[in-house]
Amino acid sequence: MTKLSVALLGAGGQLGQTLIADWAENGQVAGDTLYPFSREELDICSPGQLDEKLGPLGVNVIVNAAAYTQVDKAEADAEQAMRVNGQGATAVAEFAARHGCRLIHVSTDFVFDGQSSSAYRPDHPTAPLGSYGLSKLAGEQGINRACPSSSVIIRTSWLYSRYQPNFVTTMVQLMGQRDRLGIVADQIGTPTSTHSLATLLARVIRDEKAAGIFHWSDAGVASWYDFAVAIQEEALAAGLLKGAIPITPITTAEYPTPAARPAFSVLDKTESYRCFHMPAIHWRNELRHVIKELKTAEGG
Repeated sequence: MTKLSVALLGAGGQLGQTLIADWAENGQVAGDTLYPFSREELDICSPGQLDEKLGPLGVNVIVNAAAYTQVDKAEADAEQAMRVNGQGATAVAEFAARHGCRLIHVSTDFVFDGQSSSAYRPDHPTAPLGSYGLSKLAGEQGINRACPSSSVIIRTSWLYSRYQPNFVTTMVQLMGQRDRLGIVADQIGTPTSTHSLATLLARVIRDEKAAGIFHWSDAGVASWYDFAVAIQEEALAAGLLKGAIPITPITTAEYPTPAARPAFSVLDKTESYRCFHMPAIHWRNELRHVIKELKTAEGG
């Protein structure tokens, strides 16, 4: 089996940190090498930096987890979001094409408009609602132009981990500070732990024939309200919270944000299950795992 030399871009983000931790624990095969680069260490928007820092390493796989992920801020900072998510991802793809590397790129459910009544398949027409989704779609398009036969795009949704900040860590913090919360109940999707996604990516890295667009999230469906209720229940059970507070379901209209969110963004994972032999793990089980990690990190 070919020994892999893998460059990880966006190593400082929550997915990047999870990939590094999983690689160190059980993800690597003897002889494989992982080269992690944070945003400070390598700017994907600079083709010169890509050539300077990746060129000498002779990498044969690039995992691009680097992204502008501040969805609401992107509405006022659309140019920077496009620079990173669109132009940056395209620059990485062009480097991969020049150097004969496979590219594995992480994208998002925000490329869809949320109007579907069934889970989104990878070939469903895209229609982003805002600047963040538009920038991520531009990245996908740039990759498909530069290296369509040697790239894998993984769209995911509602990503969280033990690494802050994300919805889970924010909710745990607020539940310990406030006497009640109102959480949006009319946006439906699927929470996804970075551990689950990292496990899939490890399989994709080893699959030299994989190419195209795939979807990955944990199994099941939830609203943000459902997710918040489960976070409180699991955090109480783990001793991460001392007491429960009332959580009230509210509508999107009652909690306006600069960026429009898809009302429905459940992803169809059929092809990922089939091609990468990934088991379906319910999001509640993954949440319990992450809550336990947070409790351990707290010293409990």
